[in-house]
Amino acid sequence: MRNRFESALSFPAYLETVRRNEELWHGLYDRVRLPAGAVDDARSIPGTWHLLALSEDWCGDAINILPVLARLTEALDRMDLRVLTRDDNLDIMDAHLTNGTSRSIPVVILLDEHYRERGWWGPRPSELQRWVMEEGMKMDPGPRYARVRRFYARDKGRTILAEVLDLMRSAASNPATT
Repeated sequence: MRNRFESALSFPAYLETVRRNEELWHGLYDRVRLPAGAVDDARSIPGTWHLLALSEDWCGDAINILPVLARLTEALDRMDLRVLTRDDNLDIMDAHLTNGTSRSIPVVILLDEHYRERGWWGPRPSELQRWVMEEGMKMDPGPRYARVRRFYARDKGRTILAEVLDLMRSAASNPATT
């Protein structure tokens, strides 16, 4: 996985490739403010961590999630984020299917200092994912997406960070086996 990670784009480089929703990607990235305590919480987790995200520029969830994770990794020296496009990396995507069937993105793969996979997260915060699958799919796309956008605007990245940091904490407390 190391070669794939190292060949992936940094988040700023990924932003330069974005063609769809370009203003939204850049606007959200510029406006991200990490919740109080998030950086200190991340620093308390031992180890060096690499986040490898699968994304596409058309994905509304990715637009709301990846800028938050990018700002977190920029604030830490033991954590970095790289991005691969889903459609050019279907082998990785197919190993991280939502509910074992869906190529939903973004997917964020947690790699340790040796680039071993230690877990993965996605495609959206669990509370929102539950709502989308149970209630949201009964709605027309327009109102459904409006409600999803409201969730992200109100949450301000708190749930994303909490869930990704919980994944890291879990990985740090359970040593990897080779």
